[in-house]
Amino acid sequence: MSQHIEQALQRAKELTEANKHDDARLCLLEILKDEPQNQTALIMLGGAYFAMTKYNEAEMVFERLVLLEPGKGQYSIALFNTLWKTDRIEEALEEIKRFMQHADKVAEKDTVDKYMAIINDLQA
Repeated sequence: MSQHIEQALQRAKELTEANKHDDARLCLLEILKDEPQNQTALIMLGGAYFAMTKYNEAEMVFERLVLLEPGKGQYSIALFNTLWKTDRIEEALEEIKRFMQHADKVAEKDTVDKYMAIINDLQA
């Protein structure tokens, strides 16, 4: 990763921490022009959209990440939370099933445990 990209990611992080999500979004979009598969920029962009309650945009970004790495818990949780927040419960539960089929259960133990707790709460 180039130093320019690293500096831009750091700037986006600072903007996010200052609750300047729209400014962070613009910074991240600039990074993605040069590196469209930059997963750090994508997860931050999805988070910025989520924080701005732009759930459709957040969902699109998180779906893109899930396609890039289907078994990565951080991406699955982000998509799950977005679907849940928009009352798309069935789709959120489908995301749990999809993740469980692709995840390395040892490497992604934290996410697996979180999902199992959600499932247990729903069945209670």
